[in-house]
Amino acid sequence: MKYQKRFADKALAERLRSSGAVLIEGTKSCGKTETAKQIAAGIVRFDADEQLRIKMEIDPKSVLFGAVPLLLDEWQAYPQIWNYVRREVDERKRKGQFILTGSATPDDRAKRHSGAGRFSIIKMRPMSFYEKGWSTGEVRLADLMRGEPPVSESAAFDIGELAEKIMLGGWPGLIGESAANGLRFTSDYISLIADVDLSRVSNKRRDPHKVMRLLQSLARNVSTEATIAALAKDVGGDGGLDDETVAIYLAALERLMTVENLPAWNVHIRSSDMLRKSPKRHFCDPSLAVGALGLSVDKLTSDLNRFGLLFESLAIRDLRIYADVEGGKLFHYRDSRGMEIDAVAEYADGTWGAFEIKLGIGAADVAARNLLKFAAKIDTEKTKAPAALTVVTGNGFAHRRPDGVNVVPLSTLTA
Repeated sequence: MKYQKRFADKALAERLRSSGAVLIEGTKSCGKTETAKQIAAGIVRFDADEQLRIKMEIDPKSVLFGAVPLLLDEWQAYPQIWNYVRREVDERKRKGQFILTGSATPDDRAKRHSGAGRFSIIKMRPMSFYEKGWSTGEVRLADLMRGEPPVSESAAFDIGELAEKIMLGGWPGLIGESAANGLRFTSDYISLIADVDLSRVSNKRRDPHKVMRLLQSLARNVSTEATIAALAKDVGGDGGLDDETVAIYLAALERLMTVENLPAWNVHIRSSDMLRKSPKRHFCDPSLAVGALGLSVDKLTSDLNRFGLLFESLAIRDLRIYADVEGGKLFHYRDSRGMEIDAVAEYADGTWGAFEIKLGIGAADVAARNLLKFAAKIDTEKTKAPAALTVVTGNGFAHRRPDGVNVVPLSTLTA
């Protein structure tokens, strides 16, 4: 299969020019290794080379010899290699020596000396709409955040096509595959997490049945602020999970980068309303929610409420990827009066934009009014005025409304 270009390609090349080692982190099967192989001169596979165990026992430093940049794939299988890489970077005093890839972060017992000044870290997610060729790229997030009005042709996806794309997700291995194959892939992915992966990163055997029930609960609660207590209650049944166990399982899922919650935005507002701090629940890719629940295209399109929540999660995934290109971070907003904003992109210089995510363009009027009401609450003496207020939709065409709010179909968006 021909390699599909990623936003991470440019980021990796830039980081190798400025750092001795680059760490690429992301959930399994999101394409880390293939991206690293495009630039690596050699590869060490820590999860596949049987001779490595012997080398690591006798002379760990020996695995670092070879042409550079040297790719250390799934390095977390031997977390002690981190400090050998750090010291080797110090001794060589050269940039671009190593690329480390990993689909799980080592546990707290794997003490690592600081990589500051030696390591640069790239967060890699499954592919965005644009990277998979499903977005025309007529509208750039960077341009929106500079205040430029969006313009595009009409986006032609119907609801069935959009359901298929949610089922396929951003997995490079599913390029050109059918929605049915996508469901098989994500169902197997979820099963492997429940049966093997969560126990592996926990260093303790976990009940696969209970893990699966929690994954299914997360799928039912995607794009919501479901609390740990609410998830525990939702799992329910005989031998259910208590709050503490749910918290432990969630921490392990975060280490696997299977889930990536959306934190609440901390901002100055004019009113005395209290800001809520609960994160919104998201998988790294909404297709995993589909796999956990075994949803077909028909099941998705017959439940538009669930479909809308999955579309919101899809748009959050893409906005994260696009914002990350310029160093931006994504949040959500909710206050004590019940005002909610699906996403807020904020950059290091304080520039920010707010986004409402709606499956159909028919909901744009209500979403635009909510965005304008929200913007009026922001204390612009302490926080910048918004660079952009945007409704992200599943169809329609990109334009700026007379009230100044942008409307942008996800299938026209890029970084």
